[in-house]
Amino acid sequence: MTPHTTTHCSFTIERHLSAPPEQVFNAWSNPDIKGRWFVGPHEWSSIGYRLDFRVGGREHLVSGPSEGPMHVYDARIEDIVPNERIVYSYDMSLDEKRVSVSLATIELEPEGDGTRLVFTEEDVFFDDAYDDMSREQGTNELLDNLENELRSEHHFL
Repeated sequence: MTPHTTTHCSFTIERHLSAPPEQVFNAWSNPDIKGRWFVGPHEWSSIGYRLDFRVGGREHLVSGPSEGPMHVYDARIEDIVPNERIVYSYDMSLDEKRVSVSLATIELEPEGDGTRLVFTEEDVFFDDAYDDMSREQGTNELLDNLENELRSEHHFL
């Protein structure tokens, strides 16, 4: 019998975004806008993105490469301070196997003509699912997508 284990980790990413906090907050809270940038690598397919942005609301996305496994993201929004803070918890599964539970905090502060974004995440990985860099790397890629979305001509408040 394989012993069950947990591995804990946390990371913080700071970015300066060249958009005001209201616009950055809108990119996180508007389902149409977030659905454009909250995606995996371009070769992945996505199924059924949903966002109910309110305290207690849910966010759900299934995506992954054609050969699998599918990454199932299921989040609950825990706290919202408009234009300042978003806190959410989420489960991540690979196909049917639950691999982690996480708590994420997004903090937005005016900085010059833009926004200082501080993203902090605390994770617990189950059994053999721990990969010390993939979660942080994936989050950095999503924040790159967010920056591109904020620079795009179709982004609006």
